[in-house]
Amino acid sequence: MLPKTGFAAPRSEFFAGLRAELPLLSGVLPFGLIFGALARNAGISPLAAQGFSLIIFAGSAQFIAAQLVGAAAPPLVIALTVLVVNLRHMLYSASVAPHFQPLGRAWKVVLAYLLTDEAYAMGIQRYTRPDDGSPHKHYFFLGAGLALWGTWQLSTAAGILLGAQIPAGWGLDFALPLTFIAIVAPGLKDRPALAAALVAGILRSE
Repeated sequence: MLPKTGFAAPRSEFFAGLRAELPLLSGVLPFGLIFGALARNAGISPLAAQGFSLIIFAGSAQFIAAQLVGAAAPPLVIALTVLVVNLRHMLYSASVAPHFQPLGRAWKVVLAYLLTDEAYAMGIQRYTRPDDGSPHKHYFFLGAGLALWGTWQLSTAAGILLGAQIPAGWGLDFALPLTFIAIVAPGLKDRPALAAALVAGILRSE
């Protein structure tokens, strides 16, 4: 029997990460549905549309890519656009790199694949939370990432199957703001952060 260390077990960390991600999924679900329908309406095959979510796994980039495919844009333009839209992940990577440093290559590959806006938001809060120095925080990140990944794949598949039955304008008007509000809200822990969020919201609405 292993000695007690006082740290949360990997299983506990994993399910804690999964639970932390749940509030964000209400915004992710309609986003995935709309993408699946949009991809089909753009003439993308069901297999390729699902492949977008499996390989690119980045909502905003996938939407832009599907729109460019529908407009018959050159493949190079589509690839470069997706690359530019996803450049923000370099900042996420730089932020989590010190925390991932002790992990093996396999763990780094898996967590890098699962690194999204939502998974980063929950994961970095866990890594920067004052605690007992648990060595299993990467399981928290894994749980958060897989919760999002599973929801995105299933909602994309549902959107592909439902296709034109989903109104083109439904979902995005509230899904994106809802998702990012849920991401930002936990980080508003002091007056400067709250003031910055309010100013950004006011400027964005004008």
